Amino acid sequence: MHKIFSHNVKIYYEDTDSGGVVYYANYLKYFERARTEALLTIGLSNLKIKEEFNSLIIVKSCNIQYKKSAYLEDNLTIKSFISSLSKTSFVMDQSIYRDDLLIVDAKIHLVFVNKIGKPTKIPEIVLNNFEPYILKTK
Repeated sequence: MHKIFSHNVKIYYEDTDSGGVVYYANYLKYFERARTEALLTIGLSNLKIKEEFNSLIIVKSCNIQYKKSAYLEDNLTIKSFISSLSKTSFVMDQSIYRDDLLIVDAKIHLVFVNKIGKPTKIPEIVLNNFEPYILKTK
């Protein structure tokens, strides 16, 4: 069984429309924050990856399903794990919950690229540290 990384966010007025409903594009920001925090928990950061490995992690594609709305002052939990992996990229499954209710579900395809934007091998330290969060298939 793989581990799931969890990150909490609170919905502020700036996140919502005039009706107090979270603007749909803001969910992508919450997913990004959760990925950034996940990196920090394994001793890495986007800046460290850039400086030490001359690499960036970019989003290649995103498949997102909006199931329910989130509202002003909701407390949300983003749950993340890696569902597939290649030499240069990985797919992170990310879900947003309000209490136990799934409100947004996404598959984010992320690619390691070098300073000129070409795919590059994921550094071993990243693979090793993310190991517990990778879904193992039989």
